Amino acid sequence: MDGIVSTDDVMGGDPRLEGRRVSVRQIAELVIDRGTPVGEVADQLDVSRADVHRALTYYYANPDEMAAVRERHREAMRAAREAAIDPPDAVTR
Repeated sequence: MDGIVSTDDVMGGDPRLEGRRVSVRQIAELVIDRGTPVGEVADQLDVSRADVHRALTYYYANPDEMAAVRERHREAMRAAREAAIDPPDAVTR
């Protein structure tokens, strides 16, 4: 889709707005999950309303891919929480 790209070396390969470090998942979470109005999301992320709609169109057009992206993100967050709760042994000098 025009304006949405995925590159392995940027944001873990998650689909994002071309030329930006704003992911489709990030926009979907703000608009769909939190109910943030499109205009507010555009202002908050310094993107156009068209960019927000473009990301949402991509999100809905690629449900399997986006479910996998969300699951990867959830797993990464879960691992980070576990590491914070039970950090590896401290290094002593």
